[in-house]
Amino acid sequence: MKHNNEDRLSRLKSIVAAMPEKPGSYQYYDADGVIIYVGKAKNLKRRVSSYFLKEVDRFKTKVLVSKIHDISYTVVNSEEDALLLENALIKKYNPRYNVLLKDGKTYPSICITNEPFPRIFKTRTINRKYGTYFGPYSHIGSMYAILELIKKLYHPRTCRLPLTVEAIAAGKYKPCLDYHIHNCGGACIGRQSLEEYREMIDRAREILKGNTREVSNLLFADMQKAAEELRFEDAEELKRKYLLVEQFCAKSEVVSHTITDIDVFTIDDDDNKRNAFVNYMHVTNGTINQSFTYEYKRKLDETDEELLLQAIPEIRSRFHSTAKEIVVPFPIDWQLPDATFFVPQRGDKHHLLELSLMNCRQYRIDRLKQTEKLNPEQRFTRLMKELQEKLQLEKLPYTIELFDNSNISGTNAVAGCVVYKGMRPSKKDYRKYNIKTVDGPDDYASMQEVVMRRYAHLSDRVIVEPSQGAPEAAPDLIICDGGIGQMHCVAEVVWGQLGMDIPIAGLAKNDRHRTRELLSLHKPENAPEKGMENAYAKSIEEAPYATVQLRTEDELFKVLTQMQDEVHRYAITFHRDKRSRSALHSELDDIRGIGPKAKEAILKHFKSIKKLAEKVNSDDGKAEIISILGNSKGQIIIDYFLKKQDETPTEQ
Repeated sequence: MKHNNEDRLSRLKSIVAAMPEKPGSYQYYDADGVIIYVGKAKNLKRRVSSYFLKEVDRFKTKVLVSKIHDISYTVVNSEEDALLLENALIKKYNPRYNVLLKDGKTYPSICITNEPFPRIFKTRTINRKYGTYFGPYSHIGSMYAILELIKKLYHPRTCRLPLTVEAIAAGKYKPCLDYHIHNCGGACIGRQSLEEYREMIDRAREILKGNTREVSNLLFADMQKAAEELRFEDAEELKRKYLLVEQFCAKSEVVSHTITDIDVFTIDDDDNKRNAFVNYMHVTNGTINQSFTYEYKRKLDETDEELLLQAIPEIRSRFHSTAKEIVVPFPIDWQLPDATFFVPQRGDKHHLLELSLMNCRQYRIDRLKQTEKLNPEQRFTRLMKELQEKLQLEKLPYTIELFDNSNISGTNAVAGCVVYKGMRPSKKDYRKYNIKTVDGPDDYASMQEVVMRRYAHLSDRVIVEPSQGAPEAAPDLIICDGGIGQMHCVAEVVWGQLGMDIPIAGLAKNDRHRTRELLSLHKPENAPEKGMENAYAKSIEEAPYATVQLRTEDELFKVLTQMQDEVHRYAITFHRDKRSRSALHSELDDIRGIGPKAKEAILKHFKSIKKLAEKVNSDDGKAEIISILGNSKGQIIIDYFLKKQDETPTEQ
């Protein structure tokens, strides 16, 4: 097998050695003689030989080379011809290892049919024999706006009748409802001649090409002529149409009239660099009349320049563009026949470049939202991977636990732990903790107590029976609701005392108690042995931390903020509940044998504990208590308050 591979490479290198140092296109074939890759080169020999160098470090390129069994090439006269030839061959053979263009077949186009009386309508099926197509339109609203304008201006027919001049003259057709409500000129019954109808279609065609200014000028001239000839009704109708076109131009016009005919291309990548998005805009007479974004799937880790260079001739051929100037975001070391590349630094063309890039990025965002809407798990996985990358974690943070304390001057001190699994709250795993060992408002000590109680049974160093609701496994990440101080005190317990290897992060807040930044704590090296925890704790106190760069508009930042708000809500709700129970505590709650119903009956009848206590000093009062509660509970109350009176010292 190894011998056969060496023979294959030797044979391929001999083909490369004989290749000319001229521009052209080269094709790679697999063992079955199928073209698997098409490329272009200014120097065929130099470019193709680069694939067979030992220092080629790109994995995908190595895979391609392992599949090559034959090479052919075509020499051309210029670099421009090499670029166009490559584009033509890719279209023809659709090679496996060339970038894949995800076509806009799901987007509609506008068709003008080839019939004697053409129709204008939207369609998703392209058949060049049937008519002329404009589009596709990635923004559906823009397409409907153009169709609505054409409908109001020219009233093209909507019926599917096979209209011919002879059939109309023979009276074979009857007008439909559109004619009676003035949405059609009535060509089917001879109310509109063939010449008038086709002139109307030609003007509609100019609007679809983006030449709205020419149509506007023609309408204005016709309006002026009708007014001079005293045809005021016709002039009024032409004025209405003229204003419609002007309003449409005002919505679509974004650049100067001095820009007459240019193409604009920009490119943007997705987060994992697997796909690229190329936006194309065509500007005619100061108006953007085409704007569309294509998606390319990388096959061999192509650069942005390589992708854009392949996309430009292909997209221009789809839209039949003959613009002499092509605006691009960066210099391109190639040329196209009868066109030049230009990188603007300022002015209207630079504004167009920014607008194109904005459309490109919006398309990428929309595609991502659409994909994640169909597969919500993809969104959560993306967020986990992003968090893993930001914090440089070895493991995907599937289980995340967050802690927060709540108290007022140290009273009713509590803590809450919320758990997120797959970036979603797992409420059945939420836990509440009453602070037991800390006196006073000491947040750090309270946090350490809770963390110890939470994870102690998972450690080899501390033998603790699992508490009720304790986690079965350690989380992938702990996030503290606080800054570096909270992170250090948690690390002292988790890394130092328990010897557990759980990553720790923190969410710091600003003066307005709003999330400001994400912090990552770096674990000290040389983990301690048993008995050396104190020395290790000292190193933890000095452990460095890093601020993770996140923009407030980033989705990950918003999700982390929601997590922080959730743990704060959970802890403070528990604290409020505990305070409410303390405020409602009664002396009757401390008497064994007196339940809620007996307590309610006592307070309803006697109104206060003081009045109840006074009743036990008389026989009538004792009888009254027993009549309300019964013999058993009544005697418990009497005995309790009599004993209390005996234990209370009297004043001398």
